[in-house]
Amino acid sequence: MSQLHSPVSTSQAGPTGHQLSATDAVTASAELLEIARLRAADSGLAYTGALYPLEAWSLVEAGVATLVDVRTAEERKFVGQVPGSLHVAWQTGTALIKNPRFLRELENKAGGKDSIVVLLCRSGKRSAAAAEAAAKAGFTQVYNVLEGFEGDLDSQNQRGDVGGWRYWNLPWQQD
Repeated sequence: MSQLHSPVSTSQAGPTGHQLSATDAVTASAELLEIARLRAADSGLAYTGALYPLEAWSLVEAGVATLVDVRTAEERKFVGQVPGSLHVAWQTGTALIKNPRFLRELENKAGGKDSIVVLLCRSGKRSAAAAEAAAKAGFTQVYNVLEGFEGDLDSQNQRGDVGGWRYWNLPWQQD
């Protein structure tokens, strides 16, 4: 399977087990962003790039990208959230009404339309729609987290066992 269709290893250690230098970390981040761009282009996506959770976390942890959770406040509270992530709801309330202030809030919280922004939702579908809207509105570096926070449904129609942020044991907390 090519790197475009599977997660890229994101270890911060080099081949000898030593930590990467700052220059090497920047190079690794640039390579991840390029793979994400190619993945999006290969899939015909209308936004900059598509990242797997481990890749997204690597970029956020390196300070290269800002993670923005687009789920509802209720989802973040009851299902969990990534510590330090920003929150800009794509939809609000139980009826999931589109947030009319989404683009303005995203621009303000993320630091502008040219910032590297990584969007996360439950399964990667709403964040993809949000990424598409952001790109259409002029955001130049907006990425979607494939698999989302909870991943896809399994054979019992439950989430958490098939990909997703929590599945990969990435940092998260629950209120």
